[in-house]
Amino acid sequence: MDVVVAQSRRWTRDEYERLAEQGFFRPDEHLELLDGEILAMTPQKGSHAQAVGLAIETFRQAFGPDAHVRSQLPLALSAETMPEPDVAVVSGSVRDYPAHPTTAMLVMEIADTSLPLDRQRKGPLYARAGIPEYWIVNLVDRIVEVYREPIETADGWHYRLVHRVGPGSDVTPLATGQPVLVDDLLP
Repeated sequence: MDVVVAQSRRWTRDEYERLAEQGFFRPDEHLELLDGEILAMTPQKGSHAQAVGLAIETFRQAFGPDAHVRSQLPLALSAETMPEPDVAVVSGSVRDYPAHPTTAMLVMEIADTSLPLDRQRKGPLYARAGIPEYWIVNLVDRIVEVYREPIETADGWHYRLVHRVGPGSDVTPLATGQPVLVDDLLP
């Protein structure tokens, strides 16, 4: 008896965008293209939405007018990867990006049920894209996980430095000298 092995199909960013333009996806679906796979994201809880708002306010103050703070908008990281991070800080202004940015100074995900995805799938993708700094606001443990210095090893891409910062502490983004209070990011 022959064994049939099912294979998944990888999608490119261009194909994904064409599907969206043609109305293939429902308007209420929150999807992301990660390494060629189209993933459905879970609905946001109130604490998640509040943390996104807090991060936007905090980063606008910390980075000032020379940076654009984006929320849940695509980053065109490769031909097969177009995540929509909860927050991304890119240089310049919104007018500098008629197309999706291909990099960011800092990317942040807000996580509770998505912690494994954010650590194990998104982190390596951001590292591979050369994003210098990746933060996870961990709502479960009420900490901020700070990942810095992307590096490729035999195990793949990851961040060499990982810091976990709790309430009452601050952390300074690499691209600005302005410290950010962890308490300002936690709902």
